[in-house]
Amino acid sequence: MRKEVWFGLSIMAMVVVGVFVLMPPPSEMTNGHLGLLMLALVVVAIMLGFPTAFTLMGMGVFFAWLAYSSRNPQEAVGLTLDLMVQRAYAVMSNDVLISIPLFVFMGYLVERANLIDRLFRSLHLAMARVPGSLAVATIVTCAIFATATGIVGAVVTLMGLLAFPAMLKAGYNVRLSAGTITAGGCLGILIPPSVLLIVYGATAGVSVVKLYAGAFFPGIMLATLYLGYVVLMAKLRPDYAPPLAEEDRKVPLPQWATATGQSGSRNAVAGLLGALRGSHNGVSTQTLLGQLGITLLPAIAFALVMGVSYRAVTTVEKQDMTGVVQMGEGMDSGQEAGGADLAEPPAEDGLAEPPASGDLAEPPSDDKKAEATAIPAPAAPADKAPAEKTDINPPQEEAETRPAPLSYWITFGAGLASMLVFYAIFSFTRLEIFKMLLGSFFPLAILIMAVLGAIVFGLATPTEAAAMGSLGGLLLAAAYKRLNFAVLKESVFLTAKTSAMVCWLFVGSSIFSAAFALLGGQEVINSWVLSLDMTPVQFMILAQVIIFLLGWPLEWTEIIVIFMPIFIPLLAHFDVDPLFFGLLVALNLQTAFLSPPVAMAAFYLKGVSPPHVTLNQIFLGMLPFMAIQVLALILLYLFPAIGMWLPELLYN
Repeated sequence: MRKEVWFGLSIMAMVVVGVFVLMPPPSEMTNGHLGLLMLALVVVAIMLGFPTAFTLMGMGVFFAWLAYSSRNPQEAVGLTLDLMVQRAYAVMSNDVLISIPLFVFMGYLVERANLIDRLFRSLHLAMARVPGSLAVATIVTCAIFATATGIVGAVVTLMGLLAFPAMLKAGYNVRLSAGTITAGGCLGILIPPSVLLIVYGATAGVSVVKLYAGAFFPGIMLATLYLGYVVLMAKLRPDYAPPLAEEDRKVPLPQWATATGQSGSRNAVAGLLGALRGSHNGVSTQTLLGQLGITLLPAIAFALVMGVSYRAVTTVEKQDMTGVVQMGEGMDSGQEAGGADLAEPPAEDGLAEPPASGDLAEPPSDDKKAEATAIPAPAAPADKAPAEKTDINPPQEEAETRPAPLSYWITFGAGLASMLVFYAIFSFTRLEIFKMLLGSFFPLAILIMAVLGAIVFGLATPTEAAAMGSLGGLLLAAAYKRLNFAVLKESVFLTAKTSAMVCWLFVGSSIFSAAFALLGGQEVINSWVLSLDMTPVQFMILAQVIIFLLGWPLEWTEIIVIFMPIFIPLLAHFDVDPLFFGLLVALNLQTAFLSPPVAMAAFYLKGVSPPHVTLNQIFLGMLPFMAIQVLALILLYLFPAIGMWLPELLYN
């Protein structure tokens, strides 16, 4: 029997033995103990291979019947059936779940648009001089593609077909190559639009919009740590990731580029400008102008970004004074400037200042007394209209401006220097690589930024943005001539299959959670945790360790739908933000796809890898990336602003 099978059986044996040791005798067993027994039995049943959703439903219905039978045996069956219907209806009426099939449909369409092959090829050529360039290009491709799809199995499988043979052919270490593909493919669990975040948001009652905003930078941090590890390994162990051969770096140039480069400079801008001024060498002016326009696209984009930024940082918004009028405006024309109605009212007997007493002040004369009782207002000039009005805030045609801050000019100077360096080394070869990126990277980047930007900045709900992303996926597939009836049919079928799995999981987890609450299992766990008298830090460490260990035998779906309803009621007692807890859980659950024996990413890769690559080699390649995930989890906990600053900036 294989080692992983023994490992799984040993975990199940530990669970069963623990249940028998910790549970009281049947005569002393309460409903709360039955709830804990149900929890243990569900874990064992899932590890034995039973379908998760129907296992949750079956266990939930049976133990709910036991809970109702202990109170009212005559109505137990009816109440149990009512619970099933009510829970199923409550789940299916959740609007947040509509975004799941739309995001999944977008992912399958992007996958079938054949963009990943072009993306990997262009990125690996663009990063040819970086140590471990193939592995670096693999992680970047996985991060971009995982952001566009959010489907771990699809990313790992496709990169296993494209990048794994290329890295093995280039002499890369098998474990490093396998760990790079599996870890990069699992980034879709964390980076939005992630189905996991939608499921957690629906389970915990947390805004999916805030979860997307919070998970963006932790995902980038994790991908950056992966890249740093790969580059470091390539530097320390060149035999693990040897540099690419010269023939692998060559990019075939079109005829016009060869002709233009022979007659002038090899620099793309100088060569194109020189060809336009002098001899074309058989290249048409239209071709030269078109290529020059493509060459200048980065400079044009830089100018547009800095121009918009300059206007944003120098414009002073005027306060809206609509409705604020000058005092006295709106009176009838009889109340003139010199009229009696505008004069200061005479002091009443009880409101007048008392006269100074004793020898401290001279007694006022009769004339001064008269001045004190009535102060005449100055008469209005005769040549002016009596009811002339003035506006204290006349409308201005343009808003006032202020000088740009120093940070803007520093950014502008750094960007300008980067542009100059970029164009100084921008050869015709790099122009061809840039055009390859235009055809693969930028369409995906625009789609991703449109979807996530609409969600994060409040322009659309997650469901509306998912619908927009599905339309973008259709347009991409059509633009690359991959949209046909067979592709559309397969995408719809896979979307329906995945969505049905997620929805049935929600129904099963809802019934299971209701039965667990009826039996009092939640109260037992709450009492036990509170009796430990832990600090919030100790509780967070305990929760994350439990989730990390659960990721070994279970997948993230089971952990979210079964165990999150147990942890979430405890967060308020320890003053833990459910949003921050969700970010930690999402980062922690990366291990669910990278930890044996149920590391699904390893099995996805093994299914498409050459026969000489063993499952143990793939598992060993995953271990360093699991350590990086633990490091990222610690960094996020020590510096919560990594994940929380963007939601607080946008929504507080």
